[in-house]
Amino acid sequence: MRKNYSPFHIILFITICLSILGGISLLVPSGKLKIAGYDFRFISQNKLHKIDTRKKVDLKDIVVDIDTTIIDNTDSIDTTIKVLNFNINVSQHLEYNNTAKETFKTFFTQLHLANSKKVRILHYGDSQIEGDRFTSFLRQRLQEQFGGYGPGFIPAVNTINSMSFTQTYSPNFIRYTNYGGGALKQSSNYGILNTVGRFTPEDTIKSVVKNDSIKSLPPSKAWVEIIPGKVAFGRSKVFTNIYMHYTDAYTKCLVKVFVNGENIRNDSLISDGKYHIYTLNLATTPENVRFEFEAVTSPTFLGYSLEGGNGILVDNIAMRGSSGTFFGKINQGLAKRIYDEQNVDLFIMQFGGNSVPYIKDSTDAANMASFFKGQLQVIKRLRPNAAIIVIGPSDMSTLVEGEYTTYPILPYYIECMKKRTKEVGGAYFDLYEAMGGKDAMVAWVENDLAANDYIHFSVKGAKIAAQKFYDAFMAAYTKIMNDK
Repeated sequence: MRKNYSPFHIILFITICLSILGGISLLVPSGKLKIAGYDFRFISQNKLHKIDTRKKVDLKDIVVDIDTTIIDNTDSIDTTIKVLNFNINVSQHLEYNNTAKETFKTFFTQLHLANSKKVRILHYGDSQIEGDRFTSFLRQRLQEQFGGYGPGFIPAVNTINSMSFTQTYSPNFIRYTNYGGGALKQSSNYGILNTVGRFTPEDTIKSVVKNDSIKSLPPSKAWVEIIPGKVAFGRSKVFTNIYMHYTDAYTKCLVKVFVNGENIRNDSLISDGKYHIYTLNLATTPENVRFEFEAVTSPTFLGYSLEGGNGILVDNIAMRGSSGTFFGKINQGLAKRIYDEQNVDLFIMQFGGNSVPYIKDSTDAANMASFFKGQLQVIKRLRPNAAIIVIGPSDMSTLVEGEYTTYPILPYYIECMKKRTKEVGGAYFDLYEAMGGKDAMVAWVENDLAANDYIHFSVKGAKIAAQKFYDAFMAAYTKIMNDK
């Protein structure tokens, strides 16, 4: 039997429900209550009273003086005349202690020698620098200022479109990484890019070492092509030296080199299983370079470096999903050798964003920062005299009661990262504050400076963020070099 309700009963029911919800809101003002380990969420008092708790960030004060104009000057640079008078108005500085100051004074002195030697800067980072969006702009600025050409290191097997180069390869090339996806099983020979490539499976290494009969099997063929990026900044487009880094070559590996379609060299790699560099020096920047390989078992290719002689090199080493905790997974002896031979003078570590969503409380934040400090200590052990700059996480937004706002733990986590960075003698750049602080990401998204995931910069936004870092870098340079 269907029961009919009068308007009075309906109004009474609604009133009782609202009273109960209102009472809960008064008793639990935050709108969240933990019971027996489970989170129960209700309408918070702010939502009940329609109070907007999100900070309104005005980007006019943040980006108004940011000049991202690129001149694309490819002429030689006279650093002795220009840089000591570099004066800028910058609100966000590198934060460092006296220990770091001395290290950076040594590094900045090296910049004056860039016309007569290579000065190498490795920019490690997560997906925020993927595709060379952030690094390419920074590289152009530094090469404009101090000299240098070429994008530097590129992966052996590149799977993400890059602004600075285009790479294609045969389908049988296999990509291995130590930060997600397929990893090496028989060694940790990742070099310094944390990703390598092979055109035969890794298990053929063990087979060829233990069984000489495999050497009589039919060889496999593979190829890699590299061309300058069509949308690259001017100095990244210029390179005349190509260095192929490889290891684990246990059988004869033939290599043919084609430049602009012409076969200029037929050669073979050194097949002693050790680390080597195959060098190609050209008179002019090639339109296209193709390497063709033939071997029973593939060497492990650690990457290529595209360079233009002396000057600044800024290598983009992006690792999607990484928190920068990779040093324990690589052959540190091999990494140290490459760091030393490549004369790495500065490590930029741009990490933290991938950790934030998984940090539950202040204890987690402190522990995560301490773990990251351990990675910085490994850098100091492998390359004691190199300078370190940590670019911390940007503002990141999460949905709270239907609106995007900054992750609550983020500011505290950043303070922990600053502290740990300074403890190892590094400098810290606070990208979160440079963006505008709390809830700035919402404004960046609304102004097309960041993606709708409220995490990653757009190409335009990445330029502005990179310019802010460059300004802070040059402010520190000017201050330290002029400090008597």
